Amino acid sequence: MFQRSAPVYPAMALLLVALAFFCPETRAQDLEPRRWSHLPIGLNVLGVATVYNDGDISLDPVLRIENGRFDQWIAAVGYARSFEFFGKSARFDFNAPYASGRWEGLVNGVDQVVRRRGFMDPYMRFSINLYGAPPLRGKEFIQYRREHPVDTTIGAAIGVILPLGDYNEEKLINLGNNRITIRPQIGILHQHYKWQFELTGSVFLSQDNDEFFGGNELERDPLWFSQGHIIYSFKPGLWASASLGYAYGGHTTISGVPKDDAQRTLYTALSLGVPINAQQGLKFSYFTSDTNTSIGASYSALIVAWSINWGM
Repeated sequence: MFQRSAPVYPAMALLLVALAFFCPETRAQDLEPRRWSHLPIGLNVLGVATVYNDGDISLDPVLRIENGRFDQWIAAVGYARSFEFFGKSARFDFNAPYASGRWEGLVNGVDQVVRRRGFMDPYMRFSINLYGAPPLRGKEFIQYRREHPVDTTIGAAIGVILPLGDYNEEKLINLGNNRITIRPQIGILHQHYKWQFELTGSVFLSQDNDEFFGGNELERDPLWFSQGHIIYSFKPGLWASASLGYAYGGHTTISGVPKDDAQRTLYTALSLGVPINAQQGLKFSYFTSDTNTSIGASYSALIVAWSINWGM
């Protein structure tokens, strides 16, 4: 779909901006329940996940591109470790995804298809619990959780999306973003026996991309994202959650020309965690997104993940 012998601006550049709604930077707006859960110090978690997502693309009518669709498989490896940091419980996460995708649509009435396969931008995050969730190990941690069935935790985090994914400035569609994105976060978790109520707010602060398609420069305003979760634990390792998120902003400018592409997107998700044994577990999630703008994308995603932990 989206190949030309010579770059044309602004029409083709507008297309890439619209397609950026499902680049890895935006997909980091995952609805992630239990991100502020109290963990024992010294816990290591290694996980692998597979994601299938597909959806519709809505573009500016002047581009004469209709019936835009995409589907994509993503495989990711992640690692997390909890530790004590200046008397507080803290956590480090790292995630490295690999993707294979297909984009299609009618360009001036002619079917066009493009495929991409390669690494997406990796993501790492440092988080710390500022209130509640004291740094404890082993039996001390278990005893504390038994004695505090009602508890509140307040945390903060800083995430970084690294520009290491596959990127070619001569291509309209890329799996990497070719820019660093920093994501500050703050959240609160209230636990009431088997129920957990969690709220998180974050903002994506993106570096300019000086090697944008067609020799242009891409700037992006801050993209704000809030999410909330209701979680119920049936027993250790077995839990279910319902999630809601909303993204706003992210208006872009290409070589000094502002574009009418700010996001207003609603996200929903249902997740289920299932234990295999004391060290292993499975997670199943179903996501949907619904854009409230004329330019953007609406999609759904199914995620299956396996994890193993040690060192508790």
